[in-house]
Amino acid sequence: MNSIVFSALFFPVVLSGLSIFIFKPKSNYLKLLTTFSGAYLLGISFLDIIPEIYTADKTMTIGLFVILGFFIQLLLDFITKGIEHGHDHALTHDSHTKHLSITPIMIGICIHSFLEGMPLAENFVNPQLRNTMLTGIIIHNIPISIVLMGLLFLKCPQNKTKALLLLFVFALSAPLGTIASYYVGAELISQYAHFFDYVLAMVVGIFLHISTTILFETDENHRFNFQKFFVIVLGFGATILLTILLH
Repeated sequence: MNSIVFSALFFPVVLSGLSIFIFKPKSNYLKLLTTFSGAYLLGISFLDIIPEIYTADKTMTIGLFVILGFFIQLLLDFITKGIEHGHDHALTHDSHTKHLSITPIMIGICIHSFLEGMPLAENFVNPQLRNTMLTGIIIHNIPISIVLMGLLFLKCPQNKTKALLLLFVFALSAPLGTIASYYVGAELISQYAHFFDYVLAMVVGIFLHISTTILFETDENHRFNFQKFFVIVLGFGATILLTILLH
């Protein structure tokens, strides 16, 4: 993994988490950013990543790994309480927040981030797809970092050192996933190309769960939300534009 990929995975997470020292993000703005990231992830999944994995391997195994990734994320949601798709407990002053445990949430989001970083270990058939996917992960991790730091300060307001340490652990999860994927694929797996395809398929399943959960969640009255609709269109538009420019 080169220094550019490491820096792109690590520093946006740290800077986003530290941003709460400068300003307190409003819940509505954070939800719109999360919605944009969901639309972007869904867009790159259908326009770029799925064609990539089925170009390399047209067997049913690819589909099984997509389903596996979907169910992995479904299980992780029970651990993380939905932080990956914008459930900003700390910012909305959820009455259940005080009873949340930091340890399982940290384990869950670190596993989530670790898995997302794994496909970046190898080049794609379309080399530009790596940058597209990297951008999607960065956009997706920004609101997660903000929500995480908000929750950490709510749970341990007197211990900033612990909060910062946990933020750094989360920031390192995706780069560690990339490094682990590289060494497992390159050193231990004889058919590295297939290993990479299956990892990418699994992450597509994770993206599909995250993005559809974000986009299809509605408010209690099931009212049409123009702001959310506009941001979804913007997210898909950004994906389509980027795909056109990179091909």
